Amino acid sequence: MAAMDITRIEGVHCATGESPLWHAAQSAWYWVDIPARRVWRMEHASGALRHWDAPEMVACIAAADDGGLVAGMETGIFHLALQDDGQARATRLAAPPGAELGEGMRFNDGRCDRQGRFWSGTMFMDMGAARAVGGLYRYSRAGGLHGPVVSNMLTQNGLAWSPDGRTMYLSDSHPQRRMVWAFDYDTDEGLPHEQRVFLDLTGQKGRPDGAAVDADGCYWTCANDAGLVQRFTPAGKLDREIALPMAKPSMCAFGGPGLDTLLVTSIDPGTGGDAGSVVMLRPGVTGVAETSFSA
Repeated sequence: MAAMDITRIEGVHCATGESPLWHAAQSAWYWVDIPARRVWRMEHASGALRHWDAPEMVACIAAADDGGLVAGMETGIFHLALQDDGQARATRLAAPPGAELGEGMRFNDGRCDRQGRFWSGTMFMDMGAARAVGGLYRYSRAGGLHGPVVSNMLTQNGLAWSPDGRTMYLSDSHPQRRMVWAFDYDTDEGLPHEQRVFLDLTGQKGRPDGAAVDADGCYWTCANDAGLVQRFTPAGKLDREIALPMAKPSMCAFGGPGLDTLLVTSIDPGTGGDAGSVVMLRPGVTGVAETSFSA
């Protein structure tokens, strides 16, 4: 277990913090609070915070090359324009058919592949119902919405790509699954194939929530309920664990000018304390720059 200095971002509390993003062009961090329908931003140099309110829940975000953000939300994929009045103006880009994104569902984890296509998956929000109705979708300007590429998911999570973009990772963080899969990824067509088990974590306390990949190709996952971030090698070997001050970390991302800072969001199930906080640490490795939505 690795010990290190961890800095809590003051003035921030999230019910369900998610989707941290380093926006290199703005030298700023973004993340969301899903039930609050809120997008947060923190300037790297000054630490100045501000937030925007969206018309529906925002689950995941990526920078868009034409400005603003692309987001997976309750009812589809949207472009978000962050306004001076503190509102996030949402323009729908695409949505699955109603039968695939029915009542009680929303998009969850998502990000862009190395080619700038946006990926996100859906889930049934009442996790206690354990309904395997979620699917993983790909969106691009040229091809529109494609999918579900992967189906029968309980709680889609852990989406990430290897540094060369040729391996895609995907997890199901539901207590009944606790699995991470790897796929060979066709970078030209934007399609995963050859699905295989990367990590079977049914025997551990934590659930594999949001994730990131570092420059060495190692997979960092938030062990939700275990208060850890864990680093696994490309061969699936546990390489490192870092204890966090909150029990339910939800997603991590590398950023900062040197891509050497890990920002971690968390969930507050009503326990107070450090639950729902957003923290930063330097784990001694560097990440891979995220690709903006551009395809």
